[in-house]
Amino acid sequence: MCTDLDRTLLPNGPEPESANARKNFNRLVQHPQVTLVYVTGRHQQLVKQAIDEYQLPQADYVIADVGSTIYEIKGHDWHYQQQWERFIEQDWQGKNANQLHSLLVDLEGLKRQEESKQNTHKLSYYVTLKHDHQKIIAAMQNLLQQQSIKANLIWSVDQLANTGLLDVLPASAGKRQAIEFLMQQLKFDYSDTVFAGDSGNDIGVMSSQIQSILVANAEEDVRHEAVRQAQLNHQQSSLYLAQGNFMDMNGNYSAGILEGVVHYIPQAENWIRGEK
Repeated sequence: MCTDLDRTLLPNGPEPESANARKNFNRLVQHPQVTLVYVTGRHQQLVKQAIDEYQLPQADYVIADVGSTIYEIKGHDWHYQQQWERFIEQDWQGKNANQLHSLLVDLEGLKRQEESKQNTHKLSYYVTLKHDHQKIIAAMQNLLQQQSIKANLIWSVDQLANTGLLDVLPASAGKRQAIEFLMQQLKFDYSDTVFAGDSGNDIGVMSSQIQSILVANAEEDVRHEAVRQAQLNHQQSSLYLAQGNFMDMNGNYSAGILEGVVHYIPQAENWIRGEK
């Protein structure tokens, strides 16, 4: 069970949360057959804050920084997965985020995000919505290709802050790639892996083979683009759009996660209800 945090599991958007949704989610992930993975753009400290603030169940793994870092959680200890870093670092020709920024610093419309939101293999920018982000991405890709740097450029919009977010990762990194890496490590298959998300940086997963859920509170433009890309990739059957009404819940946030999980894995409804 892989899930995004902000506005997917965390009810920190404007839409209402169903009263028992997170309680039911907690019951699901406590089942012994469930391995829980948080998949988020947040860095390690902000993930820990979210777990404390919203009293979330402890995950088995955390894919953080939009898929550029992976941690295994054992008790209170977070174990950084060096093998993932070794896997993705080759794409950047030995360069780090600071060195990439020096190649891109003259591009108009970019503002580098706070230092806490950067890491060795994640370079993140704010983009004002008045700029054409597709032109910026094309120009950025061109500059990076001139240096033989393979990059994954991930666009999303922070609706609450009304600003664009552009993350530059190694081409091998990202939420989908990190989930598939963990699947391989833990010997999970596409048939027993489910992902839930709500935003632009989740579309790469939702248009792939990974069984995915778009929660009902997702923005309409994200819903449209997720469906479009899933169709292009012939993966419509791997994308579920939460509607609401499952167990009298509204489909927003964790209610949508549960609805989608049961769509893919019907026996999970018994786990949610606390039955064997």
